[in-house]
Amino acid sequence: QVQMVESGGGLVQPGGSLRLACTASGTTSAIDIMGWYRQAPGNERQFVATISSAGNTNYADSVKGRFTVSRDRAKNTLTLQMNGLKPEDTAVYYCNAGAYGRIYWGKGTLVTVSP
Repeated sequence: QVQMVESGGGLVQPGGSLRLACTASGTTSAIDIMGWYRQAPGNERQFVATISSAGNTNYADSVKGRFTVSRDRAKNTLTLQMNGLKPEDTAVYYCNAGAYGRIYWGKGTLVTVSP
């Protein structure tokens, strides 16, 4: 079993920055890929970014050049640095991890981008 807990959400003005963190616990040695997804009100959950155990990253077109995903395997942490935030980035952000053929999700952290 793997447990995921996000932190770092909040209110930020357009053009601002925010850094999200996610800490994994449990049998973390089995974790392969980790990622961030988000869900805006009334919308489905959508892909934001992933990072493999080898450090290979993948981003949604809407966040490329603005968001950076990273992980610290020793500390079992995943981060998402978000710059140049836009109102359309407002959503609940979820981290996940793949292990034992399953996907484990956190409960999410709210990011609100508003003047």
